Amino acid sequence: MRQITIAIDGFSSTGKSTIAKQLATKLQYVYVDSGAMYRAVTLYAMQHNFISEFHFLKEDLIACLDKILLVFKFNPIVGFAEIYLNDVNVEREIRTLEVSKFVSKIAEVSEVRRKLVEQQQEIGKNKGVVMDGRDIGTVVFPEAELKFFITASAEKRARRRFDELIKRGDIVSYDEILKNVEYRDYVDSTREDSPLIMAEDAIMIDNSDLTLNEQFNKIYKIVLAKIEALE
Repeated sequence: MRQITIAIDGFSSTGKSTIAKQLATKLQYVYVDSGAMYRAVTLYAMQHNFISEFHFLKEDLIACLDKILLVFKFNPIVGFAEIYLNDVNVEREIRTLEVSKFVSKIAEVSEVRRKLVEQQQEIGKNKGVVMDGRDIGTVVFPEAELKFFITASAEKRARRRFDELIKRGDIVSYDEILKNVEYRDYVDSTREDSPLIMAEDAIMIDNSDLTLNEQFNKIYKIVLAKIEALE
């Protein structure tokens, strides 16, 4: 079966990573969570006091970008690759609401985006990759054979994120998460460098009222049809 590049973009908390992991597993492709890379840089900035609710030392972060090593390592127990920041597994730490509060701000920095886009393009140069994020189909892989844009209502996305965090033991409020989702939508869509927009040739999937299985089956059928058409 021919290998292609699949780009999955969309708003925060739409389940992009979930569908990307499912597709990668089914197709035996490499899965790359580009959002995890931005979250890891955000965690680094927080650890070094470059960013907080009261300040953002952008130039200090830029000066340290060469010191940030990001690597994905497959974990057979969970069935997907987890991200390591300077040789430390930070998969759990980057998923907190605290990191979510600052990640859009970090992602606005052109120097950060340039560094991570280069790494993402290197990972996907041999095809057979599923990558999700905000600018995969427009900036990272504009020539991707198949592009999806995932969306859902802010309320549905906030509820899913709330349930996910509560399930793992975090103490959060739904209103706080909804506010964060709406804020990230605004920042991601209005930033000057690589704003979140749907590629002209992307297929929109609104999963507001879809189950995970319904979404996967719908997208997987499209993928198989695309691969068959290219062979």
